Amino acid sequence: MNLLLFDLRESEKEFFEKNKYSDFNISLKEEALTEKTKLTDEECENTCILSVYRSSILTDKVLKKFKNLRMIATRSHGFTHIDLDYCIKNRITVLNVEQYGEEAVAEFALGVILDLTRKIKTAMFDIRKNNIEPKKYEGELLNKKTIGIIGCGRVGLKLAKIAHFFDMRVLVSSYKESPQFEKVCNIVPFDKLLSESDIIYLHMPFTTENYQIIGEEEFRRMKKGVYIINTSSVELLNLESLYNNLISGKVAGAGLDILESDYKMGKAKEIGGETMSTKKNHKITEKLLEMPNVLITPHLAYNTKEYIDYVLEYTFNNIRDNIKGDYTNRVC
Repeated sequence: MNLLLFDLRESEKEFFEKNKYSDFNISLKEEALTEKTKLTDEECENTCILSVYRSSILTDKVLKKFKNLRMIATRSHGFTHIDLDYCIKNRITVLNVEQYGEEAVAEFALGVILDLTRKIKTAMFDIRKNNIEPKKYEGELLNKKTIGIIGCGRVGLKLAKIAHFFDMRVLVSSYKESPQFEKVCNIVPFDKLLSESDIIYLHMPFTTENYQIIGEEEFRRMKKGVYIINTSSVELLNLESLYNNLISGKVAGAGLDILESDYKMGKAKEIGGETMSTKKNHKITEKLLEMPNVLITPHLAYNTKEYIDYVLEYTFNNIRDNIKGDYTNRVC
């Protein structure tokens, strides 16, 4: 069975050197799959399975090129980079990765929080320029601060447990209910979380319902000096409102683990209802990059060797299960 894998990273090459999948005829490509990708006639005719990451944009124009495509396995939890309507109409199975490296993402989020509250990046750049100003580096203790977690799935729960050991008060606004949350969190209404949190952490799958869940109105309800951390999708935040509130001092700092494609594309892309990027957001991102109290990273919170190996193994097990007729992690 012919499988075409795009978005191959250096860290994934080692996995394929160690693991041989004789039941698949695998072709590996480092580039993303988009409307600009050049494909051979053989690839278009014989590919039965595609495996991609979120930097690939699978529009109907891309998918129509594959004459015998039966399955798409995205190596991500999110799947809004895939035209699901086309897949449903053409009976193409779409698979995703259910778990998203909760330990890796939660630890990364804590690292961002510590960097922002202790001014680590600012001090590092100043010392490189031999321009040290100790007053600029006055930090804040996490002890007794309140962290508000929006979307307490596995990642949020893991961060809540870590925050608990820092002696932080933890508030959670989530559509899920679990006895595990109640041991380390206070489940509160969304408005209460906004008004009482010193640090607000966003981690939830992007949907049309939570598009820009944090906008100008939400910023008005927050404390002065709040920190905003987002390791999910850039679409959860109104970037213009964030920028304005950073300038005014209402927001003390922000950590954004944005998607690589969001920053590089710089143009509107509508896939399954998700705005992947806009020219306006691109310009605001350029301004945010210049701010000393903002950390922007290219969607690497999950990016550990252990998790990458896990995702690849998980993806191939998903594919095998679905070929056998199981419905493991089937989106459609």
